[in-house]
Amino acid sequence: MPRKVRYNLAASLDGFIATPTGSYSWIVDDKTIDFESLYAQFGCFVMGRTTHEAYLAMDPAENPLRAYYKTGSVVVVGDTLDRDLETQVEVVKLGEVESFVRELKGREGEKDGDIWLMGGGKLAGEMLRLGLVDTVEVAVMPVLLGEGVKMFEGKGREDGWRLELRGCERKETGILMLEYDVLYGGALEMMTRSEFRGVSF
Repeated sequence: MPRKVRYNLAASLDGFIATPTGSYSWIVDDKTIDFESLYAQFGCFVMGRTTHEAYLAMDPAENPLRAYYKTGSVVVVGDTLDRDLETQVEVVKLGEVESFVRELKGREGEKDGDIWLMGGGKLAGEMLRLGLVDTVEVAVMPVLLGEGVKMFEGKGREDGWRLELRGCERKETGILMLEYDVLYGGALEMMTRSEFRGVSF
């Protein structure tokens, strides 16, 4: 089975993934979420420069990517990276991201889990536009930010991208864990799937 690109993230109810200053302090701590098991589902982690720098700013002992640096598993997409950071990760130029990710998705093997698209919004928006994002898995926080970094940024399309819900879990903390498949065929494909299941509009 081909590897999937899964945009897995936390977002506020109004669709932001960080404050204008890049803060994540608003994210609700939920001890029932098993992050160790989550990370084990992935064989590669793809992110933009700003997201990469946010991970590097963590206490090394707290950084969940610490075991993946220098292994080729952490991929940073960007055209302006500090050369000192490039020794720890694989660097891909934005113009090369489509061919690179499609090649990644074609790899199969015991150690090749899915591909975690970690952000930010600009990279996620570009990869969605290129048809590279298979699922959107968002932990919706019971928080309204009003402004900040959007889940998806950049050029959209008139009828948007249709999603099909495949999972929903409500946490006691008020977090909603939502999982969607991206339907690149748009509204027609969504209607066809729904009618097949006997759902009428």
